[in-house]
Amino acid sequence: MSEKSSNWPEWLPLRQELRSRMPYGAPQVSADSRLNTNENPYPLPDEVSSSIAREISLHLSELNRYPDRDAVKLRAAIANYVNAFVRPGGDLKSGNIWPANGSNEVLQTILLAFEGSVAGFSPSYSMHPLLAMGTGKRFEMIPLDSNFSLDLDAAISQIDLLKPSIFFLTTPNNPTGRSIPQNEMRLIVDAVSNHGGLTIVDEAYGEFSEDPSALELLDTTPSLIVVRTMSKAFAFAGGRIGYAIAREEVISALQLVRLPYHLSSITQLAGVAALSHAQELLKEVGQIKIEREWLSSQLRSLGFTVVKSDANFILFGGFKEVTAISGWSSDQLWRELLDRGVLIRDVGIKGFLRVTVGLPDENRRFITVLRQIISK
Repeated sequence: MSEKSSNWPEWLPLRQELRSRMPYGAPQVSADSRLNTNENPYPLPDEVSSSIAREISLHLSELNRYPDRDAVKLRAAIANYVNAFVRPGGDLKSGNIWPANGSNEVLQTILLAFEGSVAGFSPSYSMHPLLAMGTGKRFEMIPLDSNFSLDLDAAISQIDLLKPSIFFLTTPNNPTGRSIPQNEMRLIVDAVSNHGGLTIVDEAYGEFSEDPSALELLDTTPSLIVVRTMSKAFAFAGGRIGYAIAREEVISALQLVRLPYHLSSITQLAGVAALSHAQELLKEVGQIKIEREWLSSQLRSLGFTVVKSDANFILFGGFKEVTAISGWSSDQLWRELLDRGVLIRDVGIKGFLRVTVGLPDENRRFITVLRQIISK
C-alpha cells in the first residue's frame, strides 16, 4: 500500500485525523541541482570527517553496551559551543541542554511533556502543527500579514484570547526567512507567560542571522525554551542532532518522557567530534550568506518579489509581474524548473516558491534555467 494512499482498510484502527494525511517530507526526485530541503550544500571538511571517524573507530568495540542515556559529553560540548558562539560569555551548563535525534524529536518531546493548547504563527514550519496533532493537541494558527510580517498588537491580542500553554515562534521563520526582532520577541514571550504558557523559539536557522538569539531572554524568562539544530549551519543533517536550551527544571521535565537510550553512541561521538571543529564548520555560513544575497539580487533583477531572508533559503514570488509566466501557478513554475534539472520547494503558499542556497555553481544554474524559462 502506498504511503500516500488515504484508502486505509477498515480493520486498521488508525486515528481519524490521520486518515487524510500524508507523511511529512519534500519530494525525493532526481535532479542535477537539489535546492529544496535547506541543507548546507558544503560537505564536511576532511579534517572534521577524519575526527569523527577516529572517535567512532576507537569505541566500536563498545557497541554491545547501551549508550550514555544522559549524553553527558555531548551536552557539555553543546553548552560550550553555545557559550562561545551563540551567546558569547554565557554560563550555560549541561543541565540547560537536552539533545535528541534532530530538533523534531526535541519539539515532539516538549509536546509530550507539557499539557494544554498549542498555537503559533502561520505560515511557519509545517511540522509544528503536525507534531501537535501527533501528540493529541490542537494547533491554533495566528496568521502573519500578507507580506509575511508580524502585526504585533494583533498577535498579542490573539495570544490573550487563545491563552496557549505552548506557543511556537520560529526565527528566522521557515519558509519566509524573516527574523523577529528581540524586542518584539520579548513582548510575545511575556504575553504567553502571562497566561502560564511556555514559548518555544525555534532557531533552526539561527546561525545564518545577524540578530541575537532568544537566549538573551532566558535569564529573566523561565518559561522560554530555545531549540536549535546541527543540521543546517554544521552541515550535519545526516547526523541528526537537535537540542533544547532552557532552565534546568524544564530540561528535567523533558527527561520524564524521553525514550531510554534515544541517542546512539555513534551519534553522540560524532556530535562531540563535530562540535570540536565549530569554528571551521561555521566558516561556510559566511559563504552561504554571500550566495544568499547574490541569489536575492538576481531574482529581483528578473522581476520577482523576494522576501528578505536571514536563513539559508529564499522565498520568492510575484510571478504575475514577470510577463512570460504571468498567470502561472507555483506548481507550474516548479515543474518547469524540475524538467530542466533544478529541484526547489513548493511550500504551499500560493504564488511563491522557496529555493535553498546551494553551492555557487548550483545557484548559477538555477538562475540560468529560470532566465531561460521566462525568456522563452
